[in-house]
Amino acid sequence: MSDPIYKLADRAEWAEARAAGAYNGSAVDRADGYIHMSTTAQLAETARRHYAGREGLVLVALDPAAMGDALRWEASRGGDLFPHLYGPLPMTAVRVERTLAVRDDGAMIFDDGATGWP
Repeated sequence: MSDPIYKLADRAEWAEARAAGAYNGSAVDRADGYIHMSTTAQLAETARRHYAGREGLVLVALDPAAMGDALRWEASRGGDLFPHLYGPLPMTAVRVERTLAVRDDGAMIFDDGATGWP
C-alpha cells in the first residue's frame, strides 16, 4: 500500500458524504474544480494556512491508489506537488478518520487531546 494522503474537512459535511457514499468537496474544492489534499509533509502547513482557528473538523487519511486516474499531482504552493482529486472522493479510499480542531497557531488538536498525525 502506498503512503496515505490527507483531506481536512468540515465534520458535518463529511458526515453527509459518508451517508451518501462519496465526498464531493468543500465549497472551495468545488469552485476550484477538484478536491484539495495534502501529503504528510504538507499537512501541517495546510492546517495552519487554511484551517487555523476552526473546530468541528475531521482529518481523513486516504489510500491514493483507490482514487485511480482521477488523482493528479500538480504544482501548487512553492512549486510543491499536491494531490488533487478530479471527481468525487469514494469512501472506499478512506483508511482512517479522526475528529479535530486547529488552533489559531495552526496546531492540530484531536478530540482525544493528541497533537500531530498519526
